[in-house]
Amino acid sequence: MKKGLEKFYELVEAFESLPTVGKKSALRLAYHIVMNDNYCGVKLAHSIESAIKNIKKCTKCGSMSEHEICEFCLDETRNQKMLCIVQSAKDIFVIEESKQFDGLYFVIEELDEHNMNKLIDLVNENRVTDILFAITPSISNDAFILFIEDKLKQFDINFMKIAQGVPTGVSLENVDLISLSKAIESKVII
Repeated sequence: MKKGLEKFYELVEAFESLPTVGKKSALRLAYHIVMNDNYCGVKLAHSIESAIKNIKKCTKCGSMSEHEICEFCLDETRNQKMLCIVQSAKDIFVIEESKQFDGLYFVIEELDEHNMNKLIDLVNENRVTDILFAITPSISNDAFILFIEDKLKQFDINFMKIAQGVPTGVSLENVDLISLSKAIESKVII
């Protein structure tokens, strides 16, 4: 660490500790805030502090919220009988951006008794008929899905998972074998 620039390098290290931010990007961000736009830095610091203080998990579904219950759980226009299970609250933002799902959400980061009881209560309370698993395809996540299906077997529920296969615009030589196998297995008639 350069003598006399300890605070600058502390800021670089703070940026570098964020996911997907490497050394060069961290250096650029720190330099921009310190040398080009102090107001941006103050605004960023205030926004971070405010978010940390005010954002928490929804007590019903585990999504992010500034209130005890999130906007999705409170929205009566959403399909209350359709539930999408995700493993991270940030996945909800991606699904919402697609505008292809209008039901409720449930976040399960860990398969523990508390989360399973909350899920069962939500399914029972809303008389859920359809559950969509929107989780990254993998062998361990297939076991995750089977575990949840087993815990909900007393309900009359249609279980679905998001389709998987070859992404648009990617040549076959760049697709992993599992994705290619799933795409061939799930072929559609055109």
